[in-house]
Amino acid sequence: MDKVFSRRNFLLGGAATAAGLAASKVVLPQAVGAASGQELCTVLDISQCIGCEACVEACRETWQATVPDPVTPMPQPFPQRVPIQDWSKKKDVQDRLTPYNFLYLEHLSVPHKGQEAEVHLPRRCMHCMNPPCTNLCPFGAGRVEENGVVHIDPEVCLGGAKCKQVCPWSVPQRQSGVGIYLDILPEYAGNGVMFKCHRCLPLVKEGKLPRCLEVCPQQLQSIGPRQAQIEKATSLAKEKAVADGSGPDAWRDYVYGLTENGGTNTIYVSHIPFREIAAAIEADHAQRRGPGKGAAQGAGGGQGKGAGVTKGGKGLRTGASGLMHMHPVANSMENAENLTLALVLAPLAGLAAGFTKLFGKKRGAPPAGQDAPPERRGEKGGA
Repeated sequence: MDKVFSRRNFLLGGAATAAGLAASKVVLPQAVGAASGQELCTVLDISQCIGCEACVEACRETWQATVPDPVTPMPQPFPQRVPIQDWSKKKDVQDRLTPYNFLYLEHLSVPHKGQEAEVHLPRRCMHCMNPPCTNLCPFGAGRVEENGVVHIDPEVCLGGAKCKQVCPWSVPQRQSGVGIYLDILPEYAGNGVMFKCHRCLPLVKEGKLPRCLEVCPQQLQSIGPRQAQIEKATSLAKEKAVADGSGPDAWRDYVYGLTENGGTNTIYVSHIPFREIAAAIEADHAQRRGPGKGAAQGAGGGQGKGAGVTKGGKGLRTGASGLMHMHPVANSMENAENLTLALVLAPLAGLAAGFTKLFGKKRGAPPAGQDAPPERRGEKGGA
């Protein structure tokens, strides 16, 4: 009997092919490859946060200088609908995610049981277990470490922002006028570099704590092997649910990140149900955007296409604003189109990553975090 060709057969065949490629150590999307099971996970008890922003300041002091200043004037991208985004003159902004600010705090007044509850909420990359930002990057710039850290290689990234478009929380932020695209085809080959929290990867590799954990006076975060952290978060959520009068069976209402987008390595536990926190965040973001301004409004350099507002399990995205929602998020990599695209992109992304790495070395591009030549860091004309 002839085999019937279908999307299911194609995906099954693709997975089988991927298994063969994995044996030859070809980089594959994490949706296909087996997870190591050694991920480090953080649990945040937001009932302990006092809103001091010590974590934000420590993050900025440690990592802001590793993000270069742009060249001036910046190359005008073609087509012109691709927006230039420049935060280099707004480095003091710390109430949202920017290329120079990897962490911010939500300061909320949440209606709860007839009263207003004060909630402070640290926000940064969720470090998904199966991140679409890395699986679907056409340039191969996304990385997932065995310890669960999701990050972007600035020596490979061309600033195409696909990672931001597919991220359920629109986390990565673009800084135009920096990166390897300046040495390739500035008008056509990209528009900068995407930046986000890398959970202090250089420090974690040395066995040190991420800076936000280290400086917190309340020690509201903990980090450790994922399974142990899941058990901790579950137990803590049950305590919060009981204390709030909901009972232990309602504990899932008091935890966020455990199942979002297929599971993340950032798990929040709250003393208030997250549906109430999500509604307060949405109201706060609408107020901050102002009347008549949609969620996809650009920031730091014009109007971005953004991701707009989407609901129905995918959450509310806040486009280029750098503000994160807290709605439930379905597993984006269970989507058949995304899985197919990941399978197709994997070898192409590997070639692209290898090319940009090789090109950067030949052109003398400095390693990430080191000083670049003046013309690459924007000292000409200042920024």
